[in-house]
Amino acid sequence: MRASPLAHALARLHPRLEVLQGMPVALHLQGEQPGWAAAVGVCDLSFLPRVGLKGPGAAAWLAGRGIPVPAAPNRWEPLPEGGLVARLARSEFLVEDGFRGGPVASLAAQLAVGPGVYPVPRQDCALALTGATVAELLVQTCNVDFAAQDPAARAVTLTSMVGVSVTVLRQERVMRLWCDGTMGPYLWETLTGIAGELGGGPVGLDGAFPNRAA
Repeated sequence: MRASPLAHALARLHPRLEVLQGMPVALHLQGEQPGWAAAVGVCDLSFLPRVGLKGPGAAAWLAGRGIPVPAAPNRWEPLPEGGLVARLARSEFLVEDGFRGGPVASLAAQLAVGPGVYPVPRQDCALALTGATVAELLVQTCNVDFAAQDPAARAVTLTSMVGVSVTVLRQERVMRLWCDGTMGPYLWETLTGIAGELGGGPVGLDGAFPNRAA
């Protein structure tokens, strides 16, 4: 059984848990208010399987397995099951499954050290930021003007947020971000604290994504 980097932080919020894709996931948190996700909610998505790879042959390796490869670095493309593939650099990629599954298990099983393609361990804390005042939370925590980005460009931004190195992108109606799992609890506590000042707070999966099964 996998464990989220935020398992201890979430345990203090007495979550209602369900095992999804091999990890206990907080569906609802004690004290969570219905309006938090609509204002600014912070939700743990660390349970979504992901795989990293890099090397001069990585793009061709993914394309050969039917994965849409972003045309340029710092861009991402959606996957049919709701997941994504992000091009973090010219020859480094992150592939993550969606709520309905995806190709990660198959890719990971095929991926081994070989000519031009190398696995990259991914022990991420993955978060979703939802709601009408996410832009204000981002202004307070990061020096990148995400509001000025065109969502259609599918940009991937590698930056620092409250001193933590993060990867950030806009996916559908939420902002997604990833950081090293060891920094996850600090980032979670900081973001949920600011969210509370903006009328939101930490939310479970059901609150942030009520229609995820659709």
